[in-house]
Amino acid sequence: MDSEFWQREIETMPRPELEKLQVEKLKRTINIALKSPLYKRRLGDFGINAESINTVDDIRKIPFTTKEDLRNNYPFGLVGGDMKDAIRIHSSSGTTGHPTVVVYSRHDIDSWANMIARNMYMVGCRNTDVFQNSSGYGMFTGGLGFQYGAEKLGATTVPAAAGNSKRQIMFIKDFGTTCLHAIPSYAIRLAEVFQEEGLDPRDTKLHTLFIGAEPHTEEQRRRIERMLGVKAYNSFGMTEMNGPGVAFECKYQNGMHLWEDNYIVEIIDPDTLEPVPDGTIGEMVLTTLDRTMMPILRYRTHDLTRIIPGECECGRTHRRIDRIKGRTDDMFIIKGVNVFPMQVEKILVQYHGLGSNYLITLDTENDNDIMTVEVELDNLNTENYPELERMTNNIKRALKDEILLTPKVKLVKKGTLPQSDGKAVRVKDLRDGRG
Repeated sequence: MDSEFWQREIETMPRPELEKLQVEKLKRTINIALKSPLYKRRLGDFGINAESINTVDDIRKIPFTTKEDLRNNYPFGLVGGDMKDAIRIHSSSGTTGHPTVVVYSRHDIDSWANMIARNMYMVGCRNTDVFQNSSGYGMFTGGLGFQYGAEKLGATTVPAAAGNSKRQIMFIKDFGTTCLHAIPSYAIRLAEVFQEEGLDPRDTKLHTLFIGAEPHTEEQRRRIERMLGVKAYNSFGMTEMNGPGVAFECKYQNGMHLWEDNYIVEIIDPDTLEPVPDGTIGEMVLTTLDRTMMPILRYRTHDLTRIIPGECECGRTHRRIDRIKGRTDDMFIIKGVNVFPMQVEKILVQYHGLGSNYLITLDTENDNDIMTVEVELDNLNTENYPELERMTNNIKRALKDEILLTPKVKLVKKGTLPQSDGKAVRVKDLRDGRG
């Protein structure tokens, strides 16, 4: 086994050869996509087929795909493979209406697992390591995605799943865990529990942490490293593109290598939809190149980032993207969950006595992200505390069912919250100066 590369030939492939491979894979991808109901109509309307593609830049002939396309064609309208070859279905968390669904063939699962194994190997994990996954399993891709990748690598896996910090720490100690996958806010919580229990994480064998799924600053990453005594590596992924593993930092921690043998990445101006130069922040657009069941063409992620110019010291030729800088839509991410303000509104309108004005505030308390929902009362008696408390608790439970986490809920007097003459401001993000 190569000491530095999981797949040296692919990871260090010269750009001309890499782009030639992308064109070949894009042609095959289009042929599969044309068998799906959505792309058969859409590509047919534009007269696009595999013969339309001769260079990577020809991808711009293809129309964009949006999240609404996936929802409107729920569940299988983008499936171009034969459903008898489908072995797994994942869906996104925290979306309004129909969830975003992805269907995988055996090839797709194997390709995804190999990509995550490549990521883990890149930062020094080997088949002698013990990998613990504190990510949720089930329909969320972070659990099974890393699980299969770690198994592909040959590491001993501990599928601990999310939460129960004392149990997580017990496993880390007793099983000799060396590598851990966690969202940033939970990594800090875990470090705090170590401290509360009078334990030093440096006395364990833990040395590598994979973080992602929620926005975080460089300062937060370095703090996690100090608190846990590990190296923490950023990752990027999304359900529509398989899940985690799309892009990953190498040992130099200077941007995430996006695996261009599996994806074509474009950075566009979200207003003009035209490409922007490397180094310029824009909206990331991704196309799958190695999925045989449900390819997605030119998917508008709404994530804002940039291509980091220049070559990486590690020798890998796949371009690097910067950490996500924000969104072009109103979605926000908290504790790894995607949340839209409309999900909150959908719950609030079900309660008589509430007004239409509400505000979601995101803040950080003791290094943990906190979501607070304030909503104005309409015709309820603000002095009737038992009724207000009962309604508050009911709203909390309903919101937890809808968005998969429990926010704080405050019922406030009418006219308390700010009014806007234009588009109502529904989200105030105070985390790390982001709002």
